[in-house]
Amino acid sequence: MAVNADDQELLSLFQIPESKEKAFTAIITKYQEKLYWHIRRMVVDHEDANDVLQNMFIKVWKGLENFREDAQLYTWLYRIATNESLSFLEQQKKRASVSFDEMAPGLSNKLVAEKGFDAQKLEWKLQLAIQQLPEKQRIVFNLRYYDEMPYEEMSRVLETSAGALKASYHHAVKKIEDFILNH
Repeated sequence: MAVNADDQELLSLFQIPESKEKAFTAIITKYQEKLYWHIRRMVVDHEDANDVLQNMFIKVWKGLENFREDAQLYTWLYRIATNESLSFLEQQKKRASVSFDEMAPGLSNKLVAEKGFDAQKLEWKLQLAIQQLPEKQRIVFNLRYYDEMPYEEMSRVLETSAGALKASYHHAVKKIEDFILNH
């Protein structure tokens, strides 16, 4: 099964019992790296990102048969990945009994603990700056900056207006610039 297979073709093959597993494997192969990095930027830790990705693909397997195709497969997968990541962070918050904003320093500490961390390098400063953002701005910034997702597509993933997303992105960029200039 070709990894470059068209999503429509993969969805059709998924509906056929004999090719269901091959089609699902092709979907995973096609999207897992992008989804892993999307999740990793939200949860920071590699092991946590792998766990969330695995849970996300379990949900996809269970829900793909009922996928209505009123959105692109890619959009649907990103929505599930985003929701799984937010659920994971919510569980972490409950365990720690803190708000997301109180949890952000912990995510920053995980980042600082990463092998090869160097606070003087711009890419690490950027990551630290992103961890300081409020949750929604962080998600919007990551989707736009790293995944280059158009606002219209993002509005379907996050179920928010494109205008609100543009404003969130603008505020995020400003906060990141300020953080990098002042640290």
